[in-house]
Amino acid sequence: MGNALREKSVLIIGRGSGIARAVTLLARSEGARVFVAGRDKTKLADAYADLGDPGISAETVDITDDKSIAALADRLGRVDHVVSTASARARGKLADLQRQNLLQSFDTKVIGPTMFAKHFASQINPGGSFVLFSGVHAFKHNVGYLGVGITNGAVDFLTRWLAVELAPIRVNAISPGVIDTGAWDAMGDDGKRDYFEHIAAHNPTGRIGTPDDIAAAVLFAMTNTFMTGMTLKIDGGEPLT
Repeated sequence: MGNALREKSVLIIGRGSGIARAVTLLARSEGARVFVAGRDKTKLADAYADLGDPGISAETVDITDDKSIAALADRLGRVDHVVSTASARARGKLADLQRQNLLQSFDTKVIGPTMFAKHFASQINPGGSFVLFSGVHAFKHNVGYLGVGITNGAVDFLTRWLAVELAPIRVNAISPGVIDTGAWDAMGDDGKRDYFEHIAAHNPTGRIGTPDDIAAAVLFAMTNTFMTGMTLKIDGGEPLT
């Protein structure tokens, strides 16, 4: 157990699995008091119940509802870091994209984090930060990922705007590549395996990313006090190929 986040409080918005869970466990192992927040408080609490760790608490928030965000800010008071891992992917070719899916994607990854910054900025302790999530398709253009790409690109821009507007609060973003999480389960076992093998074969690093790879980058973003307005590309070098 480290002490990089000793006596710090970290709010993590997202699910109780995948990247959000990896970030939660790493932050806790570094001494942080962690609040995990999502639409289903009971489900989140159950996801961490096996740990029996009083240092992890579940909260309710709907990232697309300003009143819900404001209520969470009122309940928590001052915190050190806010990490938003929430996403709603609008995958598909242009001909298949639906307006509602695009709106949900922007609302979850761009507008929601903007509102979190609005309501939590006055409650961030000195040296604290916001960490947002962009993604590899903001920088790599593939047919079928238009909605994902423009959403993630907006997060990349938002990060720099917030870094200036909220200074000296630091604001950074993480841009994951293909990470081995449940996000790809809809492809089926064979489809997921074939896709992962294809990506790994073309990545300069020769492998698929893990949630722990991303969690390590989030920890760096939270603890490097001379970095702001940056998007950390944790993608195995995928956009280079």
